[in-house]
Amino acid sequence: MKSDLTHIGPDGRARMVDVGNKDVTERAATAHGRVRMQQATFDIAIGRDTKKGDPIAIAELAGIMAAKRTADLIPLCHPLPITSVKVAIEPMEGQPVLNVTATVKTAGKTGVEMEALTAVSAACLTLYDMLKAVDKAMVIEGIELLKKSGGKSGTYTKAKA
Repeated sequence: MKSDLTHIGPDGRARMVDVGNKDVTERAATAHGRVRMQQATFDIAIGRDTKKGDPIAIAELAGIMAAKRTADLIPLCHPLPITSVKVAIEPMEGQPVLNVTATVKTAGKTGVEMEALTAVSAACLTLYDMLKAVDKAMVIEGIELLKKSGGKSGTYTKAKA
């Protein structure tokens, strides 16, 4: 049975993809997610001062740290020499929502999509952790890859809905 899934071998078993013969190229990926919350929680978050510290700064740092540890979390993900990680958390205009965006870069033989998605996930989870004392009904949503570049498959940009 043939599969287009690169992490499944011809015998049906999981495998780490062999990237040994791939060219080293500049690669980048950007991912996005959101944390939706009550207005009072949002006001606390953007006030950037809680008993635990600045929830936005701490979540941005957590995203950076998570990107660097992606291969430890995702079983078949290659450890990569990351050259840059940027995580930004911004309020959504007119709604009690914090938008989380992460961009990760490397010069390597495989892409950094998983690192960008992991950074966003960890940042969103950290916001939840920092603010859950006042709002357990927060919703983490919309975690997705927005763009990736580099490598044999070239550039991907998510179509606008």
